[in-house]
Amino acid sequence: MFERFYRQFSNDIGIDLGTANCLVYLRGRGIVINEPSVVALNTKTSRVVAVGTEAKDMMGRTPSHIRIVRPLVDGVISDYEVTEEMLSYFINKANDSDKKLLRPRVVIGIPVGITNVEMRAVYDAAKSAGAREVYIVEEPMAAAIGVHMPIHDPVGSMIVDIGGGTTDIAVIALSGVVRAKSIKVAGDKLTEDIISYMRDEFKMLIGEKTGERIKITIGSALPDREGEELSVKGRDLVTGLPREAIITDVDIREAMYASVAQLVEAIREVLETTPPEVLSDIMHKGMVLSGGGAMIRNLPQLLEMQLKVPVTIADDPLTAVARGTGVILEHIETFKDILVQNTDDISFR
Repeated sequence: MFERFYRQFSNDIGIDLGTANCLVYLRGRGIVINEPSVVALNTKTSRVVAVGTEAKDMMGRTPSHIRIVRPLVDGVISDYEVTEEMLSYFINKANDSDKKLLRPRVVIGIPVGITNVEMRAVYDAAKSAGAREVYIVEEPMAAAIGVHMPIHDPVGSMIVDIGGGTTDIAVIALSGVVRAKSIKVAGDKLTEDIISYMRDEFKMLIGEKTGERIKITIGSALPDREGEELSVKGRDLVTGLPREAIITDVDIREAMYASVAQLVEAIREVLETTPPEVLSDIMHKGMVLSGGGAMIRNLPQLLEMQLKVPVTIADDPLTAVARGTGVILEHIETFKDILVQNTDDISFR
């Protein structure tokens, strides 16, 4: 009875609180917000100037009193007050599209294995931002639900969620995580690698947005096309003047090599500690890649070659976690055993 009352008079919101992007799912409507996890602050007044897409558009182009802040680092809160402001902005924006009397119920995805203190920060920030109830779910579990894996069955499933700040690797069976590992090698690290490579090899300084564009345009895990090239503009570190350079896909593979190798090794470690029966299920069904990093060209082929396990990319990998929080919201009773309602209940395997 109360459930029906709450559904009628309040919204249910699912949030994929990512290092790079924040996606918001509104029950009954689907994903209504997909914006960068970026905030622009006025250092003179300590007030928020812009959030999300508007703030990202300002990157590299701000006057001295405007500071661009990423309040989440490696999937966890690094600036509590700014995260609260950002969450409040996204929750209010989602709520405004469908006004209800009561404050919303919120499900938030977090990386595997973060500490209770870090999890408490997420919980408190969401509460302060206007949530009535806060449920927390591990991101790989939400991603697995979002891509319709049979998580309740006595069958092993493996998901690798490559986000902006972290890559979460999880083997799931019977509504629980059998083996899991989270590493701080993901999309942002690959972008940093490209920026460092341009500085060291080309003696050229480029910005974060340019590094990301290079990664998306010609970044790949294995060679597949004939000599791809891209023109890049930046600042010459020797003369200090503007300069243009031509880079190739070979350069970018070399730049990303060490981080991609770390990612492969982390997945290998999880597979090596997975029970044999579950491992045989994974060898039969394969692993699924989700998150923005899953779209790095030829990454599935590289993983298959190195790990001898079939690899597929989830449909619309960027939204897998957000869609998972949406499925949880639609069937909250079915998934209550995998959620954490308050941080006193938190226990990690």
